[in-house]
Amino acid sequence: MESIGSVIARLRGECGLSQKELAMRLRANGIDVTNQAVSKWENGASQPSASQFLTLCRVLRVSDVLGAFTGEGENGLLSGLNRRGQDMVREYADLLRLSGRYREEIPRSGGRVLPLYRIPASAGTGQFLDGEDFELFEAGGDVPASADFGVRLSGDSMEPALRSGDVVWVEKDPVPRPGEIGLFLWQGEVYCKKLETDGEKLILRSLNPAYAPIPVDEDGDFRVFGRVAGHTASGG
Repeated sequence: MESIGSVIARLRGECGLSQKELAMRLRANGIDVTNQAVSKWENGASQPSASQFLTLCRVLRVSDVLGAFTGEGENGLLSGLNRRGQDMVREYADLLRLSGRYREEIPRSGGRVLPLYRIPASAGTGQFLDGEDFELFEAGGDVPASADFGVRLSGDSMEPALRSGDVVWVEKDPVPRPGEIGLFLWQGEVYCKKLETDGEKLILRSLNPAYAPIPVDEDGDFRVFGRVAGHTASGG
């Protein structure tokens, strides 16, 4: 059986991350580690704590923890698939959810109430998301079941997919993968952007080409609020 360190190294490689990039992703999710710490995990000099391990699994997109680290997981939907195959299954599931045609009906008795933030997370210049300034919103069928909160956008940097006034519904987990749209804090400003990588650097990119990409420096104040699971158009 592979050691925990060798499994971490393999999973990191399958995600296309360097040790430095993995440490940066962990720091973005509240785990203050360096790439030296990741190196020690991988060579067996130390092991991650419980909180570090859980966040590590989330960042590395490990859904079957027991199977990934012991080979004794359940024979589920992803059994027998390599990382790319597992990602394709998840991507297809995301497409089915976003289509709205196969959404699970949630009983309305009692209702599902989510916080909808009044201060917009800018899709243009960025505005700070005040954790206290929100209203309670009774979620309808257009709100993804996985959503934890909503934010009304301002600005045109994510057009044509997302427009000013649209509400994006954010899922705190999993951490957005490169190519996915998420909600991020960078240097005191909140952005709804597409996450990309350029070598060992993270980039927050607008869909509107009129806006320059925002490089994320590892020494800056960077946090991930979550992945955009869906949206409600301003007219809807």
